[in-house]
Amino acid sequence: MSEAIQVQGLVKTYGPLRAVDGIQFQVNQGEVFSFLGPNGAGKTTTVEILEGLRRATEGSVRVLGMDPWEEGRALHRRIGVIPQGFKFFDKVTPREAIRYYAALFGTRADPDLLLKRVLLSDKAQDTFDKLSGGQRQKLGLALALVSDPEVLFLDEPTTGLDPQARRAIWDVIRELRTEGRTVFLTTHYLDEAEELADRVAILHHGRIITEGTPRDLIQRHGSPPRLLITGPREVARTLKAHTDLEVQEDHGETHVILHRPGDLSRAVQTLETHGVRWEDLSTERDSLEDVFIRLVGEMDEGEITSS
Repeated sequence: MSEAIQVQGLVKTYGPLRAVDGIQFQVNQGEVFSFLGPNGAGKTTTVEILEGLRRATEGSVRVLGMDPWEEGRALHRRIGVIPQGFKFFDKVTPREAIRYYAALFGTRADPDLLLKRVLLSDKAQDTFDKLSGGQRQKLGLALALVSDPEVLFLDEPTTGLDPQARRAIWDVIRELRTEGRTVFLTTHYLDEAEELADRVAILHHGRIITEGTPRDLIQRHGSPPRLLITGPREVARTLKAHTDLEVQEDHGETHVILHRPGDLSRAVQTLETHGVRWEDLSTERDSLEDVFIRLVGEMDEGEITSS
């Protein structure tokens, strides 16, 4: 699979501050790649270098085989961008904005089709200053698609959207991947990254601390899955007395840590054998958000300890 983005040894400094500290990664064509990290991690700086808005201090960066800083004019015709906190001219309507962008890029983009795609048709004639924050984000996505881009950089594309509109934008992103486009997604919604991304990279203090598919990261860094049993205290006592399962009690709920295949069925069979009744059974596993919080927290704790 060919690479749409290649980054090797990327460094960006501002005086003594190393905002980006020697990172490397690649993004394959037709892939949704999510860049995650707390505020100040270096995400926006990295994305702006990829878009040709900032110059790298050190390292090699290629987007569609081009140096974004040296070949920005040619590159910008092949990429689409939603910047964080997208803004536009107050008195321009969404339909006029798309026509304006189409003229800049020399394309024949159909405003009505693009507005329909991002669920903004009903606001086609409203001026930008009358749009809500979520509607402005939708317009930003429509404008990012005007040039029929091969790569899209979407920075917090669903911020401010209601749940229904947010899911609609998710569907658009899935369609873009199906069309073979590459999507570079930054988001603070970890469930969004888990749902949409083929691969994610977690950035902290300018360094990538882990990278992989959401499933791989959860398996590698998460806790084992758990069986949650609501019922009397006899549930925990019975499992502890008659199995070697790891059993924990928490506010009237019994947690069974599922280390091995078959642990779940063994727990249920043990309770049935001893006539112990429960009220409810469910399973739980770590999410990408759980992994993110754990990894970032461990790094911060390590820095505090070392200092």
